[in-house]
Amino acid sequence: MKVVILAGGLGTRLGVITNVIPKPMIKVGKYPMIWHIVKYYLSFGHKDFIIALGYKSDIIKKYFLKIAKKNISSNIKKNKSFLEIKNIFQKNCKITLVDTGLESMTGGRLKRISKFLKNESFMLTYGDGLSNIDINKLIKFHNSHKKIATISAVHPIARFGELKIKGKNVISFKEKPQTVDGWINGGFFVFESDVLNRLESDHTVLESYPLESLSKEGQLKAYKHDGFWYCMDTPRDKDHLNMIWKLNNAPWKIWKK
Repeated sequence: MKVVILAGGLGTRLGVITNVIPKPMIKVGKYPMIWHIVKYYLSFGHKDFIIALGYKSDIIKKYFLKIAKKNISSNIKKNKSFLEIKNIFQKNCKITLVDTGLESMTGGRLKRISKFLKNESFMLTYGDGLSNIDINKLIKFHNSHKKIATISAVHPIARFGELKIKGKNVISFKEKPQTVDGWINGGFFVFESDVLNRLESDHTVLESYPLESLSKEGQLKAYKHDGFWYCMDTPRDKDHLNMIWKLNNAPWKIWKK
């Protein structure tokens, strides 16, 4: 099953950081976010990636080309509209990088790469979120309900530190924990190709009409994930993810090398 990664947004809430590089290229440890995401899907045996580019797309292309040139078995194919790299990271791993417009919305980016998806099921995620969601169980859940779309539901991160107080004593303090109540879009999707018919133009927001209409029609199911999930949205989020990685306590790191 192909994996689509949306990696074209501006990332404005990260301030001056994204003046220089696109959000998916911000490093967690020594590696950019997009490397972590690709490695995670590879751990579940998924090797065919389509990366939808936009803002500062050349930086992401150069990054993957640099990796490919270090691997003598890699095969690079350049085209006016896309860049295809085969045997990158490991044998039979293919990454197709597609320019999908500077100002395209999420649905618009997906529409622009629809020709690479044909009539098949596919996965989709954002280029700024990390999780330890079980991809195999997610796919199994999707296949079991026979609907058009599955969205991963996760618990949101609290904006402030959580205190547990007994009397006047603080007996527990957790900085920005995940809450146990409520669910939000975790960004790990499985779609049938029918979803592509609901994308009208570059201005289509995937999370608006397409998903809203699927929900009303009973064609959108939620896979609940109670484990780790974190989105890099602000400089503070970047620091938090780097701290987790530095402590060798990254829940999403399930690969050996």
